[in-house]
Amino acid sequence: MSSGDPRTFEMARDATGSVPDNCSAEDLMLFYDRWAQHYEQDIDLLEFRAPRLVAGQVAAHFGSERQAAMVLDVACGTGMAAKMMKREGFQHFVGVDGNERMLERARHSGLYRDLKMAMLGERPIPVPSDAFDVVTISGALSSSHIPAKVIRELWRAAKRGGLVCMSTPAKSDNIAYKVALEGEMKKMEDEGLWRRVEVTHVSEFQRGVSDQERGYVPGCVYLFQKL
Repeated sequence: MSSGDPRTFEMARDATGSVPDNCSAEDLMLFYDRWAQHYEQDIDLLEFRAPRLVAGQVAAHFGSERQAAMVLDVACGTGMAAKMMKREGFQHFVGVDGNERMLERARHSGLYRDLKMAMLGERPIPVPSDAFDVVTISGALSSSHIPAKVIRELWRAAKRGGLVCMSTPAKSDNIAYKVALEGEMKKMEDEGLWRRVEVTHVSEFQRGVSDQERGYVPGCVYLFQKL
């Protein structure tokens, strides 16, 4: 098949299904090296709605001047979340991702003022504290990618009063992770670090890719404000 041939849902499903359970960070990066070329096509075929949902949730609650806001796009990939945020009027983006080939494509989008490479969960995100009006992570919060504790880094990067918006799928193999993630969110609320603004349960978060989950997989979008 030539590079110009169209992708199909089956091809996108097979690509995402090639991520091994409990894989190493190195294996995960090799997976994204292979997938980067077709990533955006496949995400569209899978109807992965998190970037649009996250952008919409932020826009519904952001009360300041959007054109001046600084947005940190964590696990930015090729820049799909920033594209959605730009449609909502945001213009200034800094992206962080762990894969250089994905970052190359993000650079070509022309959306970002700066892009940084970092493996999430291994060390602090390489951005200053209290610096961003909005921090988003529309993908990557799943059992195969990064630990739930990473959300404390999102909080650290946000300004006081800034918004942190996150999403995660509710696939059968991600339920335990989702419980741990929500537990960490609640713990941070109890510590007075942020307040819950809105939690949206989405019935059609993305198309299912396993034999057990045909049709659509649900998910959640979480919005917090740093105190």
